[in-house]
Amino acid sequence: MTSTASEQIRWTTADLELFPDDGKRYEIIDGELFVTRAPHWKHQNVGDNICTQLKLWSRETGLGDAATGVGIIFTDTDNVIPDVVWVSNERLSEILDEAGHLTGAPELVIEVLSPGEVQKKRDKQLKLKLYSVQGVQEYWIFDREKETVGIYRRENGVLKLAATLYKEDNLTSPVLPGFSCAVKSLF
Repeated sequence: MTSTASEQIRWTTADLELFPDDGKRYEIIDGELFVTRAPHWKHQNVGDNICTQLKLWSRETGLGDAATGVGIIFTDTDNVIPDVVWVSNERLSEILDEAGHLTGAPELVIEVLSPGEVQKKRDKQLKLKLYSVQGVQEYWIFDREKETVGIYRRENGVLKLAATLYKEDNLTSPVLPGFSCAVKSLF
């Protein structure tokens, strides 16, 4: 018997509870399961550098907070773990559940690209679409191989590429008033 598209397995958030705590990342996008290894040292280092800068700015302004590796459960079939998120205090009180997961869109989501075409396609296409549909205001994609940052901003209800930043540029954002950071310091 051959399977048809309607018979394909659709994974849910409940299914994730059955997976072992083995250091792998299990994410679901539109019911499709994605399993990745723990991030490379340099990958994690870039994420930590970004999060540190956002936390320092957040402490100065009192406007919100940043975190790494936080699960976002948008729907029963859309459950992801971005590298870094920043969320305002007001929004955090609305979307943080008792288990410590976000259940709605933070203002800013950040992914650091992992090597491999499949992983890059997931971050640049599937997650971009998911974050756009769910209402994320900005999405930053860090490419540690090229040392660039793609900045996607919400325009007419959709996340669109607003800028590509290079090592010599400064990273700023209308979502983060007064935030400025040298891109080269993040890689």
